[in-house]
Amino acid sequence: MALDRITLAHFRNHAATRLDGAAHFNLLVGENGAGKTNVLEALSLFAPGRGMRRAPLAEMAGIGGPGGFAVSAQLDAGDGGEPVRLGTGTAPDRPGRRLVQVNGAEASAVSLGEWLAIGWLTPAMDRLFADSAGARRRYMDRLAVALEPGHARHALRYEQALRERNRLLSSEAEPDPRWLDSIETQMALSGAALAQGRMQLLSLLAEELAALPDQPFARPALSYQPGGPVEEAALAAELARQRQRDRGAQRTLTGPHRDEMEVVMAGKGQPAAHCSTGEQKAMLIAITLAHATLAARGRPGLLLLDEVAAHLDPLRRAALFERLREGQAQVWLTGTERPPFAEIEGEAALWRVSGGVAERL
Repeated sequence: MALDRITLAHFRNHAATRLDGAAHFNLLVGENGAGKTNVLEALSLFAPGRGMRRAPLAEMAGIGGPGGFAVSAQLDAGDGGEPVRLGTGTAPDRPGRRLVQVNGAEASAVSLGEWLAIGWLTPAMDRLFADSAGARRRYMDRLAVALEPGHARHALRYEQALRERNRLLSSEAEPDPRWLDSIETQMALSGAALAQGRMQLLSLLAEELAALPDQPFARPALSYQPGGPVEEAALAAELARQRQRDRGAQRTLTGPHRDEMEVVMAGKGQPAAHCSTGEQKAMLIAITLAHATLAARGRPGLLLLDEVAAHLDPLRRAALFERLREGQAQVWLTGTERPPFAEIEGEAALWRVSGGVAERL
C-alpha cells in the first residue's frame, strides 16, 4: 500500500498544496524555509500524537488563513482493494481540537495507527542521546505506537492518573486513602502495560540490530531501565507503600514516568551520549531503519527523513539508499539540492518546493 493524492490546506506556509503520483522514494528539494519539512510534518499527523515537531495544533494553521487547517491523503491498496481516505486537521472555531476522519467518518487520532506505521528522523533528534530522559521516553513511546497503536492509550491514561495523584499529594489537606487507592489502581494497570510495551519494543529492536554489521552505521545496543516495578500488582503495592515519601516530595517518584532507554555503541562499549556527533547520527539511522523493518511487518509503513543525506559521506549515503530500497516503507526525503540524491533520483517522485508551493519535476 502507498500514500498518494496528498493535500495540504492552510497548513503552515502551504495554502493549497497537492502531491500526486507518489512513489517508493519521494524527494522534496528547495531552499531552507521553503516548506519542505512542513510537508513531512503534515504527513506525520497521520500517526497518533502531536506530529514530528510536537507543536501545538494552533501553530500549524497558516497565517492569514481561516484559522484551521486540513491534511488528507489516499492510502492505495497494492492488491487492488478499495483505497482508504485519511484526513486530519482543525476547525477555525476550535483550533486546539484535532479532527480525524477515515473514509469520511469521524475517528480518533489513535485509530490512525491502525492504518499506517509512521517513523521519522529529523535534525532536532540528533541530540536525543544527550537530551533528557523524558525525551527518550517520548521516543520509545512513539516507536512503540507504530508497532502497537494501543500503546498510545496506555500512555495517555497513565499520564492522566499520574497528574491526579501528584495533585492530591501536593494538596494541603491529607488525601483520602480511598481516592488514592482508585488512582493508583489505574496507574498500575496502565503503567504496567506502558512499561511492558517499552520492554517489548526495545527487545524487538535489539534483535533486529544484533543482525546488522557494525558498519557503515554504528550499531547501538539498547537496554530498558525501568523506573519502578513493571508488573501491575507490584507497581500498585509500591505506589501505596511510598505515599508518605511521595507526599513529602509532592510528586510520584516511582513508575514508568521515570523509565530510561540506555544506548551504548556496540563494539566500543561507550555510552551514546559520549560518542561523536557522527557516531550518534549513525546510531539514530540504524535504529530508524531497524524500526522501519519491524513496523512494515504489520501495516503499511511511512518513513519521513528530513535532511538526512546532507550529513552523510557518499559511502553511508549509498548504504542508506540501498537499505531504504530494500525496505517496504514508502520514503519521503528532503534536501536543499539534488546532487546528494543522484543515486535514487531516477526512481523517485520529485518536487521542488518554494514559498509553500510544490512543483512536480
